Amino acid sequence: MAHYVDLHSHFLPGLDDGADDFPTCLSMVRALSEMGFSDLCATPHQFAGRFQPPLDQVRLTFDQANREIAKLMPEVRLLLGAENYWDDILATRLRQGEPPCYDGGKAFLFEISPVVLPPRLEAALFDIRVSGRLPVLAHPERYSAVQRDPAVAEGLSRQAALLVDLAALSGTGDRAEVKTARRLVEEGLAHAAASDMHAPEDDRSVAAGLAWIDKRLGAEVVTRLLSDNPRRILMGELP
Repeated sequence: MAHYVDLHSHFLPGLDDGADDFPTCLSMVRALSEMGFSDLCATPHQFAGRFQPPLDQVRLTFDQANREIAKLMPEVRLLLGAENYWDDILATRLRQGEPPCYDGGKAFLFEISPVVLPPRLEAALFDIRVSGRLPVLAHPERYSAVQRDPAVAEGLSRQAALLVDLAALSGTGDRAEVKTARRLVEEGLAHAAASDMHAPEDDRSVAAGLAWIDKRLGAEVVTRLLSDNPRRILMGELP
């Protein structure tokens, strides 16, 4: 067992554009476990106007799934987080000191518009760090500003953990995203990698992304990006 940590996945059923039902949820969890993941973070969307299930409903769904999976796959540990869209709702929750964090800790996952970088993003992230929280930026390879200018990624990486998608590293999908994800990993700007799994059939691209890191950079980098650094992030540390 490799004991990898997946910081980004949509396996909780019926909450967003991920798993539709519990059998699908179970299939996704089993697939990730077979790849070597022992700790899986459920990160359902919190995106106003699209997917924003009430947080008490998210917790209830998580608790139900966790109980069932603990019986069927006791070697797997589930944690609860959220994929927070960078919007007024997240800003309000941050001001109130209540952003949906990983496992009730200090780190939280967020995403931004792929087209327009929020104004003063680095400064806002710095302020969040000063407040004691650790922002974790989902799939930085998708953002046009990062694709155009590596310096943008370098600046963001000083204030937030950059979490690339394994599927992008696999070479499938948008060419700009693939190129950017691989560059971020090769240049050491990516702090970690995650599945961002939405359906059981995503397992092939996730596994291929893992294989690419291993072949290109070696087992030590796989361990750093999939185990060591994710565990530090969950503790609220920027690797």
